[in-house]
Amino acid sequence: MKKSDALDTIIVGGGMITNDLILPSVYQLQRIGAVGAIKVCALNSAPLKALKESPDLKATFPGLDFQAYPDIHEPADKMFPELYKQVLAEAKPRQAVIVAVPDQFHYETVMEALRRDQHVLCVKPLVLRYTQSVEIETLARERGLFVGVEYHKRFDTRALMAKRQYALGHFGEFAMGEARMIEPYYYRHSNFQNWFTTDRTDPFVYVGCHYVDLVYFITGLKPVAVSVSGVKGRFPNGKEGYMWANGRVRYENGAVLSVIDGLGYPDDGAGSNDQGLLMYCEGPNRTGMIQHNDQDRGVRHAYLDQIGCAGTRYNYVSPDFFRLVPWSGPGFKPVGYGVESVAASIDAMRQLEQASAGLSAEAALARRRELIHAIDQAGIVATPANSSFNELVVEAARLSIQADGDWCNIIYGSNPHVAMRS
Repeated sequence: MKKSDALDTIIVGGGMITNDLILPSVYQLQRIGAVGAIKVCALNSAPLKALKESPDLKATFPGLDFQAYPDIHEPADKMFPELYKQVLAEAKPRQAVIVAVPDQFHYETVMEALRRDQHVLCVKPLVLRYTQSVEIETLARERGLFVGVEYHKRFDTRALMAKRQYALGHFGEFAMGEARMIEPYYYRHSNFQNWFTTDRTDPFVYVGCHYVDLVYFITGLKPVAVSVSGVKGRFPNGKEGYMWANGRVRYENGAVLSVIDGLGYPDDGAGSNDQGLLMYCEGPNRTGMIQHNDQDRGVRHAYLDQIGCAGTRYNYVSPDFFRLVPWSGPGFKPVGYGVESVAASIDAMRQLEQASAGLSAEAALARRRELIHAIDQAGIVATPANSSFNELVVEAARLSIQADGDWCNIIYGSNPHVAMRS
C-alpha cells in the first residue's frame, strides 16, 4: 500500500466508543498504511490523557500515538467546545473524520466536517431528525464526499449469512420478533449522566437502533410505525434519564419487532451486556427462524482474578465484535466485525480518492459521485441514502416515548415524515 494512499484521520470525541473501538481500529489501519496522521479532539483534556496513558493501548500498539486537542496538560475542567472546528479547518481536504460525540451533537459536527471537505464516518444514529439526514446526504453528494454510519452489526458474519439466506427465501417472510440490548449498569456512573437525559435520548434510540437497522438489513422491510414506552430514573448527579425502554416496531408487511433496551445489565453479571435477536418467519405450511444470541457465542472464561469487562471472574466472552489477539507484528491486533466496520468506511473513502486521482476537478467529482452511488446501492456500509429510515424511526420513537407509548406512524413517499396517530 502506497503511503500516498493513507488518509489523515481526525476523531472528534474521546469517550468510551473511541477507547473501546474507534482508536484501536484506526491504529491498526495506520499500521497497514491505510491511515496517516491521527488527531483526536475532545471537549476537555481528561479523556485524551486517559487514552494516551491507557495500559491496554500502549501494550497493544507500542510506538503509536495521536495528537491531542486540547493538549493533555490543559486543566481538566477547562472546556474547548469549538476546538474541533479549528482542527477541521486546518486539515487537508478529503481526509477522514470520525464523529464519536453524543447523539445530539452529530448533526453540527458532521455538517462542519462536510463544509471543510472531509469524508465522514459517524457513530449511530447519524442524526435525530430525518430532514437533517437528507441535508447531510445532499451536501455530501454535491461535494462528492463519503458519509458512513457505524452500524457495525451489518458486518457480523451471522448477519451477512442471514441476509443472503433470507433473500434466497430460506426462512420465509419475517412476521414476529424480539430483540434486546441491555448495557451495563456502570454506564450510569459515566459521562452518560451528563447527556443521556430524558429530553435528549433514550435506550431505544441509543442502542435499539442497532437491531432496527439489522432487521431491515436482513429483510429489506421498512418500518412504518413505532411505539416506545420508557422507565425513568435518576443518574448519580441527579439528572433524569430513561433507564429502560420497550419499543414495538411495525413493518410494511405487517410484521412486528419488540425491542427492550436499558442501562441496567448487572455489573457483576457474566457478560459485558445482554443482547440478541430472534425473528420468526412465515412460509408455506411451515415457519422459519433466525436467532442470534449475541452476548454469548459459545465462549466462556473463568479467570483467577476479576479481570472481566465489569471486573468479574466468570465471563461470557464473545469473540466476534472486538478482541485483541496475538499476531506476527508488535503488540496485539484488534479483530472483529466492529473493526471491519470502521475499516470498511475508511476503505470506501480511500477508494474514492484513488479512483479520482489525476482527473480534472469536474471529472473527479463525477467519479466520486458515481462510486458513492454504488456504495449506497450495495447497501452493506450504512450511508444516509440507504439507512435514513433509521432517522424516521428515531423521530417517531422520541415522540412516542414522550407520549407514554402512543403509536407514531412513519409516512414515506415524496415527503417522508412521522405523525402521531390521532
